[in-house]
Order: sequence, then C-alpha cells, then structure tokens
Amino acid sequence: MSEDHGTIESLSLHGLERETYAPPAEFTAQANISDATIYDTAKSDPDAFWAEQARTRLTWSKPFTEVLDWSNPPFAKWFADGELNVAFNCLDRHVLAGNGDRVALHFEGERSDTRTITYKELTFEVKRAANMLAALGLQAGDRVAIYMPMIPEAVISMLAVARLGATHSVIFGGFSADSLRARIDDAAAKLVITADGGFRKGKVSPLKPTVDAALQLASNDGETSSVERVIVVQRTGEDVDWVDGRDLWWHEEITAFEGDHKAVGFPAENPLFILYTSGTTGKPKGILHTSGGYLTQAVTTHSNVFDLKPETDVYWCTADVGWITGHTYVVYGPLANGATQVLYEGTPDTPDWGRWWQIIEKYKVSIFYTAPTAIRSCMKVGRQVPAQYDLSSLRLLGSVGEPINPEAWRWYHEVIGGGVAPIVDTWWQTETGAIMISALPGLTTLKPGSAQVPLPGIAVNIVTDEAVPVPHGSGGLLVVERPWPSMARTVFGDDQRYIDTYWSKFGDKYFAGDGARFDDDGDVWLLGRVDDVLNVSGHRLSTAEIESALVEHHAVAEAAVVGASDETTGQAVAAFVILKSQQHLVTADSAEAELKKHVANIIGPIARPRDVFIVDELPKTRSGKIMRRVLLDIAEGREIGDTTTLTDVNVVLDISSAVDEHDGVGPEALTPGATGGEAAALVGSATPQQKKKKGFFARLFGR
Repeated sequence: MSEDHGTIESLSLHGLERETYAPPAEFTAQANISDATIYDTAKSDPDAFWAEQARTRLTWSKPFTEVLDWSNPPFAKWFADGELNVAFNCLDRHVLAGNGDRVALHFEGERSDTRTITYKELTFEVKRAANMLAALGLQAGDRVAIYMPMIPEAVISMLAVARLGATHSVIFGGFSADSLRARIDDAAAKLVITADGGFRKGKVSPLKPTVDAALQLASNDGETSSVERVIVVQRTGEDVDWVDGRDLWWHEEITAFEGDHKAVGFPAENPLFILYTSGTTGKPKGILHTSGGYLTQAVTTHSNVFDLKPETDVYWCTADVGWITGHTYVVYGPLANGATQVLYEGTPDTPDWGRWWQIIEKYKVSIFYTAPTAIRSCMKVGRQVPAQYDLSSLRLLGSVGEPINPEAWRWYHEVIGGGVAPIVDTWWQTETGAIMISALPGLTTLKPGSAQVPLPGIAVNIVTDEAVPVPHGSGGLLVVERPWPSMARTVFGDDQRYIDTYWSKFGDKYFAGDGARFDDDGDVWLLGRVDDVLNVSGHRLSTAEIESALVEHHAVAEAAVVGASDETTGQAVAAFVILKSQQHLVTADSAEAELKKHVANIIGPIARPRDVFIVDELPKTRSGKIMRRVLLDIAEGREIGDTTTLTDVNVVLDISSAVDEHDGVGPEALTPGATGGEAAALVGSATPQQKKKKGFFARLFGR
C-alpha cells in the first residue's frame, strides 16, 4: 500500500511469526488471570473495571465516588474526589497486614556489597527520610530533583517525597550538567537529592560534581537556581566539593529523625512525579503523572501481566529508576503489590557477562523483566555463559523498551527460560505510565515478536493518517481510543505542548507515535517509531521488520536499520550489524553480500539494504535503547547531534571508522583516542565525505 494511505507495508510473513506457544497447562492452573471473560467484562464497562481495581487493590483514606472525568479532553481526571497516600500503599499497609518481615529489596551493588531490606525496615527508613525532608521545609506541591545511582536510597527518596505529597523528578544519572540544570529549572525544584557517585563498569561514576556544575550554570532567564538544599548520600567515599549552608550529608542529617510519621491522604489527582522524556532537544518535556489513577494501573498491570505471587516470587526488573520502567515496575507497582525484588546497581557485563545470571541464581529470581537490546547483547556473547548458572527458578520472562525480534524472543525463551517460561512482551511509554499491550501469561498463546493484544480496560487501534481503522493484515498508526488511569495528565507547565504533541493529529485519540500492524488474528506487532519508517521508492517499510529479518540470520547477534537519503529511491536501507562472537560461518568480508541476499529473500527485493556495515557495538543509551538518530547521522555524513545519553561515545568513533572503511575512505582518517590537534590535522587532509563530519570530530575529541 502506498504512502498516500498512511499505511505501513508488511511484505513478509516470517517463519518465526507463524510459531506459537500456548501457555503451559501448569502455568495456567495457577495463573492470576486464567478466565478470558475478563476482556469482555472490561470492554463492556471500562470505568467499572478500573473502579473495581482501584477499590480492591489500593487503600483509600477517602473513598472516591467519581471514576473518570473526561469533560475537558484531553485532560483526564480519575477518582478525583478520592484521597490516598501513595507511600502508605507501598509500605505501611503491608506492615499492618503482618508482612513487615517480608523482604522488599535484595540490593546487590556492582562491587558485590549487599543489603537485604524488609518491608518493616523500608517503611522505617522512608518515614525517617520524610521527617528529614519535612524539617527542611518540603511541603505538598513542592518539587524535588533526584539524581542517584541504583541504590536503596533512590527508592527511599522517591517514596519519602511521595509520602509528603510533594512531586519528584528523577533524572537519570547519565545526564550532563546542562541537561540536569534544564530539568531542575523546568520543574523549579526546591531540593536535589544525589550521591557522591555510584559504581558502573568497574569505575566510580561521579554524581555530586555534576550537580555542582549544573547549579553553577546560568539559567536561561539569568536567574539563580531554585534549589535551596542538596542532600548527598555517601556511596563511593570519593572526595567532593562542599557548599556550606546548601549541601547536607544524608547519613548525618537523618540520624536526628525518628521512624515515626503519619501518612495523610492527598487527592488522587495530586501530582506524583515529573519525568523528562529521553532524547529531547530544546526545552525539556516533563511528563506529569498524578497519584490515584497511576497507582491503580501500575499495581493492576504488575500483578496481572507478571502473574505475581508476592508470597513466593522474587521479581527483578533491570531498569534504572531514572526511566519510566523503573518508576512503575521497580518502585510503585512491585512495592504496592508487596513484592520481593532485586535492585542491582551495575551493568550486565561487570565483572563479566555472567553477572545477571549469577544474581538470578543467587536470589532464585522467578520473574525477570529486561530490554531486547540487553537480550541481544547476551546473544552476541553466546549461550555458553548463562549455561554455567542455575536459572531453573525463572518461571516468567518480560521484555520492554522496543519491539523484540522473533529470533531474540526465541533465544530468550529457550536459553534463559529453559523453553518453559512464558514471555510477556510489553508495549507502553513514558506517557502511558503503565503497560498497555501485552500477553496475559496464563491466557495468551504467544507469538514471538508480537506485543499481542491490549490489556483489559485498554482500547487500542491501528489507523491510517485519516483515522480509518486498518483491516487485519495491514499496518498503520497506533492510537489509544479512550482514556486510561495511568495516562499522563499534561506536559508540566505547558498544556498546549501536551495537546500539540499527543492529541492534535486525531483530536479524540492519543497518537502514540508508533507504527504497528495487525496480523490475521488481530494481534498487534509493533513496527517502531513512525519516524523510523522508511520510504523506499514510495514503499513505507518498517525498520523493525528489516532488523528482525537480519537477526533471523544465524550469524547475526544484533542489528539496527536506518533510512539514508538516496538520490534514486528517496531513502535506502542502511544496516548496522553485530555478528555473533561464537559463529565462524560468515566473515566480516562476506557478511554484507550474504545479509543483503538474506533480507531480500525474507522480506522482498524492495527491502534489500543498500549498505551493510559490520560493527562491534551499537550506540545505546544507558537504558538500553539504540540511538538510531546517531546511526543516521553517521550514514549520511552529517554532524552528529547530542550524545549526552550514550553509554560510550567511543562506540560512535568505531562505527564511523567502519563506515569510512566500507566506503573506501580509509581508516587513517579516523583514529579513536586521537587528541584534538591530531583530529584537526586529520580533518584538514580529509576527503569531502570526511569533511562533512568535521564538526562532530572536533567536538567529540574535545570532550
């Protein structure tokens, strides 16, 4: 179908797409949800469905009588006349129910230091922290910036702020001083909670120095920072600069406070947190979530999608609390459900690629939730690594962050899940607040690579640019057709931006920005961001589908595809491919021709890549997402934009070198580790193609 109809073509039916996995009978027998009538019940009266979840799963200090107020779309209100305390629901009520001795957090530091914290202990620490923050003047309605490593104090800080009815803005620890300051200014944060640093990849990752630098920067309007106090957790013991009267050590201040604090209820629409979307340019876009509706959907989806048994399960979500997955499925959903979970500070490859599997074996993790990029990285290393560990405790696996290709799905299922554990591939966004599309593991016949169907109470469709629903077997734009409890309420301080960004295209429908297609059964397959859709000779092709075809090849561990400008076809497919380290059937020299042929055979000649670049790594954010924008800049020889959130900027140099060698430019023009002067000399003698990249190299080498 052509671009004029606003649809996305799907030219293939992969062999793996026809594979299905029915839920094991023993899993269904014990599943939280095993009756398919839940879909019809929720569809017939979604407001009643969500009201029941809110009443039965949460404790309200003032019961609500109103469910959904949609009188002023797109600004929804859920349970607006009810009151609750989010932290009480995550902590106190479990202690009062006699579960205070249940482990809340198994903390594992990167350097193998550990802490085991029960619900009683976590409640005590949050109450002390709330008293400390209140003594510093924090009140309901104030904003707090949290810039922390993955340590228990990050969770304690979030819950202490929520307990007081204030609003937290957790900022990922990989952001620069400029990015940090922009987010502090936008939220007008009164306090910053940080640490001297954290441990990452065997090194100290400093945080307090970045906060200092951020607060020294001039704001856009020339005014001083809104920050009155900086509270610092001592994690690494590194020396840090100190501003008397502003900076306070957490461990010194908190000793003055008792663990006795009465939680009071706040309105359900009281702001809970602001989370700035990653990869934004210009003014940060702060997604605002409130309390009652958000917590309702967080607790419901965490229980239903992960089939949680809080008395027996050990749950582990690998996301950082700086992202929405960490908010909903590390902090609020699991703790509101009384779950026992693992909190890990480090990376999956430190000190080696067995670290995750060692942790699963150690704590007998039964539910594991991670990103497809991490799964593919583990595939690249090979199955011989997880084979060294006992992963038999795992009974359910989850995937989040981007579409998971069928080959990675199958590897995850067979190698990590022992061929038994169901996989819930979840689609949702920062803006949706909680999972929207996923399998229910006791009910759903799984299809590798498919997000499956909307959860009960969620109305999703796929439409053309003219808002016409597409038939089964077709692709288009993914929309949400009615309000849902955990939806973003606005962009903080900018209602019009919220309307323009998410509601202007279809008016009464939320446009997710993602392409998707229905298969013949009506199951949803995500095709990636709409701006990741290629237009090749008038055909709209999904990058996700081409990537999936590449990874189906036995030699490929991971792939990323972008659409590079092409004088003949408008756009052409440029593929960046990592080969499996343990395979010996394809060499780097022969891979390009073979992979081009492979994609043409799997999808069709129109999807045949123009270029296939063999690389060692892909540029990724610390949340695990591939930065395809950077790859497109490299492929088109443009100056590369913001690399602040990259895990390792040297990866970009290595990829650029591979591209130049592929194009016959020669490796001598690009020397990783060169000094600024050496880089300038190289640029001075560069070819026209290289000179396109001059600004990038000058800036990157000068970092």
